[in-house]
Parts: sequence; C-alpha cells; structure tokens
Amino acid sequence: MEEFTKKILVSSEQIEQKVKEIGKEITEDYKGKELMLVGILKGAAIFMADLARSIEIPVTMDFMAVSSYGSSTKSSGVVRIIKDLDSNIEGKHILIVEDIIDTGLTLNYITDNLNKRGASSVKICTLLDKPERRKVDVPVDYRGFVIPDEFVIGYGIDYAEKYRNLPDIFSLKEKKCD
Repeated sequence: MEEFTKKILVSSEQIEQKVKEIGKEITEDYKGKELMLVGILKGAAIFMADLARSIEIPVTMDFMAVSSYGSSTKSSGVVRIIKDLDSNIEGKHILIVEDIIDTGLTLNYITDNLNKRGASSVKICTLLDKPERRKVDVPVDYRGFVIPDEFVIGYGIDYAEKYRNLPDIFSLKEKKCD
C-alpha cells in the first residue's frame, strides 16, 4: 500500500445501515416468490453475505466469477466467465449481487446471459455505483451508494487481490513523486 494513499469514502457504519435498508426493500419486493441471490465473485461476497442476513424471506444463493479487470485498475471491456452457476435458474427470480458497477459492460453481459437461461426475472443489486463511467445502460434495481469515478478498495473490493478485508470503503490514489 506504500505507493497509494487512501481516504474513507464510505464507512462501515454507513454500509451496515444501507445493507439493512436494501434487505428490507428486497424482502417486501419478493414476498411469496422464489428468490435466488447470484453473487459476482470475489468482490460481492462480503456484501452478499451481509445482504442475505438482512433479507427476511427464504433465499437460495449461488455465485459466478467473471473477469474484466485482471490486476489492472481499469476494465478491459472483455468479460470472461471463470466460474459459472451450479444451479438451474429456469423459472426463478434472480437478483444479481454486485460490489460495484462502473462501465456496465460486465453486468450487461451477465444479465443477458441469465435471461437466456429462462429466469423469471433478473434484477441487479449493487453496493456501489459509478454512473459517470457508464458505457452501457444497465437498470440498477437496488443501489447502495453513488460514488465518484475513483478506484476503491475495502468491504470485498480489491486491488490486485488485496485489501478486501478492510471494513470501510476507501478511495485509492497513487502517490505523486516530486
């Protein structure tokens, strides 16, 4: 972390409160429906665990791993499925749980992919949203926080697979050399 400076963008207390609010909204919206949470690994794992505990109806959970970043701070725009779902989603209501949306390319691809598998509905829940980076319009049904176009770490979000364990979300900036 030596080459970076960080500042808290969203505190763990703010995250906890927002997750409870979103969980309550999802509970109301999906009463009487079979809901499957689909977490996008690895970044959404912590958010999805907390969110699932805040939803007061039975849910099933599965995960997908996709890549468009590698170890870079910028998306390549090419989406690859690294780990697919273990479950059949035909006839189920799917809620994609994502850590952050920026360009929208990854979620556009995943949403299209899951719709083609016969899901009853596919909606999107994200903890963080960077609308100013959007290249593809994706409908965000549940949103935690709108953030500026900055690279962030913490609460599941990494830089080169590190810093996911930080309880707050930090803005990460390269240090300038004099």
